[in-house]
Amino acid sequence: MRGRGGRRALGGARAGGGQGRGVTSARPEHEYDPLTDPLPQGGHESPWFRSDNPAPEASAPVQEPASGPVYPPGPMGAPEPVAAPQEWYEPVPPAYQQDWYPAHEPMPEPMSGPVTTADPSATAPIPAPAPIPAPISEPISVAEPAAAGDSAADPASTRAMPAVVVPPATGGRAERRKAAKGKGRAAPAPAPATAPDGRRLTRAEARRAAKARKDSPAVIASRVLGEAFITLGVVMLLFVTYQLWWTNVRAHQEAGSATKKITQDWADGRKPGTFAPGQGFAIMHIPKLDIVAPVAQGTSKAKVLDKGMIGHYDEGGLKTAMPSDPTGNFAVAAHRNTHGEPFRYINRLKAGDKVVVETQEAYYTYEITSELPQTPPSNVSVLKPIPVGSGFTKPGRYLTLTTCTPEFTSTYRLIVWGKMVDDRPRSKGKPDALVG
Repeated sequence: MRGRGGRRALGGARAGGGQGRGVTSARPEHEYDPLTDPLPQGGHESPWFRSDNPAPEASAPVQEPASGPVYPPGPMGAPEPVAAPQEWYEPVPPAYQQDWYPAHEPMPEPMSGPVTTADPSATAPIPAPAPIPAPISEPISVAEPAAAGDSAADPASTRAMPAVVVPPATGGRAERRKAAKGKGRAAPAPAPATAPDGRRLTRAEARRAAKARKDSPAVIASRVLGEAFITLGVVMLLFVTYQLWWTNVRAHQEAGSATKKITQDWADGRKPGTFAPGQGFAIMHIPKLDIVAPVAQGTSKAKVLDKGMIGHYDEGGLKTAMPSDPTGNFAVAAHRNTHGEPFRYINRLKAGDKVVVETQEAYYTYEITSELPQTPPSNVSVLKPIPVGSGFTKPGRYLTLTTCTPEFTSTYRLIVWGKMVDDRPRSKGKPDALVG
């Protein structure tokens, strides 16, 4: 029969060095190892493990019960068997409690298998220094995860992505210093010159090779000449565009303005009289060529002809008659190409074609009679009152048209003649050549 006295006897025997009724238990002294001794499996509790009981001294020796059963004195003095040793456990040393598990945390389960304790006095071997990696000569392939949402791709698959390889700084000392500080970019070192057989060239051979690679004077001269030709071609193209297109645009504008001014003067009642050089006084109509151009006094290139107008010969020894004169030769000139080119197609006029000169007082109609395809510019006889080569033999009222020929040149002159067939005052209306 077990009782409180038996339990206290067991506790007294343990505390007193294992003394009991007829049995003495002794445990050899050794340092307690909490990892090798079994921990309690039952519901027993060490008296010091509670927070209200002080822990035993760490220096107190720990004793184990004897290998045999212990018989504490019972109430009748008869020995009574005590529970097996596995039902109790020894108190854990304070050091284990303080270092690993405080009083308010549960105790860990026992570990299975042997546990080795590292010797603090042992010195760990010093690892050998890592080898210095060799310079990178090719781009590194860095693994990059596959794009999300790609159902065909394995989640663990990766694709290679080239990494940027920064070459080491080269060049002079100053450039390397700037590259190290981040203030400049180091210039790459020039590759050593080598011969076709792989042999490295000497300094003299390298100089000769560099000199041979330079362009010769003939190559440089041909290059400069080619650039000059290209520039000249561009300039000529611009000039031709100006002459053949832009001058016509400007001349048509100026001729149209001159025609409006003439008609406005007539409407304002300006009296006819002597006209100043460059002043418009008439309008010429060539129905077959669909030409309507103002006629101005004089043949000045800048003041008359380049403005798209027809010039009347009335200067110096080339003074000719006016349309209103009873007899004489009304001679005019105009450009065949560029600057409005009013006389470009007068070579198409045939005998019988009409030309009408409109003035403030009347309409003068001339009929084409003959043509001189080519004559030198010095042949002024074609401008005489009775033109030489026209076929006229007596005085009359004649018309002479002159222009340059061949086209785009001024080497010769093209001459077309005509005679007056109608003199109609403006009060009678337009002539039949303009009405039809």
